[in-house]
Amino acid sequence: MNAFHMDESGQNEEQKSPGLLEKIRELGQTAVPQLQDSNIHCLTIIGQVEGHLQLPPHNKTTKYEHIIPQIVAIEQNPRIEGLLVVLNTIGGDVEAGLAIAEMLASLSKPTVSIVLGGGHSIGVPIAVSCDYSFIAETATMTIHPIRLSGLVIGVPQTFEYLDKMQDRVINFIIKHSKISEEKFKELMFAQGNLTRDIGTNVIGKEAVRHGLIDEVGGIGEAMSKLNELIELAKNRKEGIVQ
Repeated sequence: MNAFHMDESGQNEEQKSPGLLEKIRELGQTAVPQLQDSNIHCLTIIGQVEGHLQLPPHNKTTKYEHIIPQIVAIEQNPRIEGLLVVLNTIGGDVEAGLAIAEMLASLSKPTVSIVLGGGHSIGVPIAVSCDYSFIAETATMTIHPIRLSGLVIGVPQTFEYLDKMQDRVINFIIKHSKISEEKFKELMFAQGNLTRDIGTNVIGKEAVRHGLIDEVGGIGEAMSKLNELIELAKNRKEGIVQ
């Protein structure tokens, strides 16, 4: 009888294991928002932001079709009171990154972002989309003009479309950070800072000094700030109810 129970238990473990492995393989984590016990969910933006085109399998990517449903689930789940967004990304698809940034900015729950290692290119609007942003002292952010890859039709309309897309990104960053439009464009079009390219690489304190990021700090400071924002949101809600 005991042997039967052990075998049955073993079978249950085998049945559970594939589901766990699938979560790790697909989302890079063991918990999804619906099953999370903590009142804070951690969302990671790592590698390259993958959009409409699938990148080669050897590339480390964040797939926007995985991130967007998670953000919707976070908004709907009453047990989740705050969101921590951890970035270590080289950038990627502009429209996919901007879509993620817009969704994070429109969340009704407190959000805090932290840039670790790097939050480059389209990672910049994602980083500033949260209520409060942190950057590690050694982390970097590359600000540069939008680029097109692949087949490009060499007509004026193509470059006009590129300008409009760039304006969308610039306007979002200006709206959700303390940096001025003039300063941001100065950093974006600076020459001599990047090899064979225009733009600027800002590190830790520089990003804060320019008003792009709110504060230099690590995971401890980010969690502390998020808990503070959660308490403020609770007090505000209780005040409205009363």
